[in-house]
Amino acid sequence: MARVLLVDDDTTVADVVSRYLSNAGFEVDTAADGWAALAAAERNPPDLVVLDLMLPGLPGLEVCRRLRGHGHVPVVMLTALGAESDRITGLETGADDYVTKPFSPRELVLRVQSVLRRTREPPPGVAGRPVLRGGGLVVDVAARTATRDGRTLALTVREFDLLAFLLRHPGEAFSRAALLERVWGWTYGDTSTVTVHIRRLREKIETDPTSPTVLTTVWGVGYRCDLTVSAVPTGGSTGGG
Repeated sequence: MARVLLVDDDTTVADVVSRYLSNAGFEVDTAADGWAALAAAERNPPDLVVLDLMLPGLPGLEVCRRLRGHGHVPVVMLTALGAESDRITGLETGADDYVTKPFSPRELVLRVQSVLRRTREPPPGVAGRPVLRGGGLVVDVAARTATRDGRTLALTVREFDLLAFLLRHPGEAFSRAALLERVWGWTYGDTSTVTVHIRRLREKIETDPTSPTVLTTVWGVGYRCDLTVSAVPTGGSTGGG
């Protein structure tokens, strides 16, 4: 049973969401402020956090940053701040998904299930659970780990999925809408989500993020992986050399 930490100071929202999550089979812990959230996460490490941004004590964005500092845990932000700039800030902080109030509790449960499922399955478009190698990058799909020149990359669930998908399709250009559908599984939504994740990936894998050579922009189309990539089945041999 997956454990979800629900952080919201609105008792009505917390009660409703907690009930829906419990009915969906999740074990739910709750916290009503930022400091309590961090204490709860340390006491009982969650598999996912549903996090309101407007919290007493410690703001939600800072809670997210501190959670990220202690290892990766998926975060779904739940907030009344629905402006594009607020959504982008949340994604840049490391949120895996972003749901604005008012919202459907059933939709929120589906988003939680989707994010958790992606932490346990091979990313979309990657068959055979291979290890992808190219340009100093090594992405182990089965273990969901990524390194660059031997250095571990701290990637969110969506960042990992996006990187693995593009590495699986080197030289192919994809529009933001296509990536939103192929990686996120959304047939509609704000394509700025893709833009933010590409920018965050570039900061983590490019030698110079302002002049990318791995994840390049194809003007008028979208993005492309400009690497020669090999895909070796998990446990297979890459050969000498």
